[in-house]
Amino acid sequence: MIRRHGLADNAGLDLKISEFASPDAGKLAINGGSVDLAVVDWLWVARARALGAKLLFYPYSSAVGAIMVKRDSPLRGIADLRGHVLGIAGGPLDKSWLIVQAAATRQGINLKHDTTLAYGAPPLMSQKLQQGEADASLNFWNFCASLEAQGYRRLFEVRDAEAALGLTEPVALIGYVFSEQFAAQHRSTIDRFIAIAHQADDIMRHSDQEWDALRPLMNAGDDNTFKAYRDRTREGMPQRTIAAEAADASALFKALASTGGAELVGPSQELDPGLYYQPDPHGD
Repeated sequence: MIRRHGLADNAGLDLKISEFASPDAGKLAINGGSVDLAVVDWLWVARARALGAKLLFYPYSSAVGAIMVKRDSPLRGIADLRGHVLGIAGGPLDKSWLIVQAAATRQGINLKHDTTLAYGAPPLMSQKLQQGEADASLNFWNFCASLEAQGYRRLFEVRDAEAALGLTEPVALIGYVFSEQFAAQHRSTIDRFIAIAHQADDIMRHSDQEWDALRPLMNAGDDNTFKAYRDRTREGMPQRTIAAEAADASALFKALASTGGAELVGPSQELDPGLYYQPDPHGD
């Protein structure tokens, strides 16, 4: 979108895009200095900062997954998962899984002990649900959107879990990360990049025609899947202030710290208040 509309050129930016095979590769790239900015996981950045890394974070997307079930499943709520097989995309410390666990605990439900858990890659967990090897599956947002387009329904959304933990709005769990040093030396560059990223979001939020142009890149096999991807992406575009984002992120970090402990969040039980980057509202 940025290229399609020449937004970078208009802002005086020369963007060089590097694509990586996995999220971990992007984290290695930012740590190794081979890229200036990467799109990575909020919790990873928060943990790295708690361990002393001088990294900054700016929200990119709050799109999250859900626990999916077949349309005719007798399961209607999170309490109904007791005694059933629950597939989890990722591992035991996946952030969505920990958020759901924390919310369930507040309802007196211990999902780790009351359900049979199966961990695996997102495509595998999607297949297990479709093949009947799992009664429910907590998966990433794009796999949920694909399942939704096939007639599956959402039993419990990670957004619902966040609300149950006291968040006023969903936290952006994916964002741009860069070093404090780069920010100090290139503040104008970062601010201009963030500005054009917001411009691109505005275009995608309001124009269906732009999505038609993006469709060949989306691997959406049918119209329902395409529309689900489009609508869920739009829902995840952050629109609130950094102060509001940081306040909810702090509450979420505390909940995750109580659930996952130091192995998940690092040595601190409190989110570092310096984690979030705040663009200069007045420009240069």
